[in-house]
Amino acid sequence: MPVASLARISAQFLPAQTLLGPGALPPLTHGLRIPPLSSSVQVAAGIVESGLVSPLVQKLKTEKEDIQELILDTLTGCLRVQASEALATGSVFILKEKLRDPSRAIRCKAAEALMAISIPLEGKNMVFKENVFPDLVNLLEDDDSEVRANAAGALMNSAVTTQEAIDYLLPLIHDGKSKVRLYAIKALTMLSEAPEGRLVLLKHVPEFRKHLDDSNATVQRAAQIAIQVIEWKP
Repeated sequence: MPVASLARISAQFLPAQTLLGPGALPPLTHGLRIPPLSSSVQVAAGIVESGLVSPLVQKLKTEKEDIQELILDTLTGCLRVQASEALATGSVFILKEKLRDPSRAIRCKAAEALMAISIPLEGKNMVFKENVFPDLVNLLEDDDSEVRANAAGALMNSAVTTQEAIDYLLPLIHDGKSKVRLYAIKALTMLSEAPEGRLVLLKHVPEFRKHLDDSNATVQRAAQIAIQVIEWKP
């Protein structure tokens, strides 16, 4: 299906849900066999331009779990295009609540959305203001590796330098899943750019060196960069 058609469907999502009920969208999308809305930058841009981000955020409060998953996927794509509208409508607070959801999928997708919203400076500031860090740190111990990875990624983008975050992130650089190792190393690299973070991490450089021959080449490179940043001297 052309992107333009996807954009029309996404633009009609909220009114259709209101008129047809919460079960209307999944059968529609299943029958058309369309990809997730967040997979298309053009569709995400269309949603942003149509001013539908705010209604999407509000729908997270009331929709059923499967619809929430779809909304979070869509919202993440929109946040990568522009985060200002979502930030102005209390989305960080709502996403923070979703980090505590009993559903693994909801926790995972909420952390991914926070990873996206934390890229711009105003997003970092709002994440700090809403005190999201403790919840993200808690997710670093989640049983699900994808949840841990997204939580580490959100911490990386928000670049919070706290002893607690460092303490939780350090064990994750040895996680069995390469994506978790990668995000944890990148998050710690970001934290080490601040003098206080670098001071704490200097004594842990040997742990990073263990990954210079990691089975994943991207992790190897991330470990190399981390060591360079941590050992940097002005």
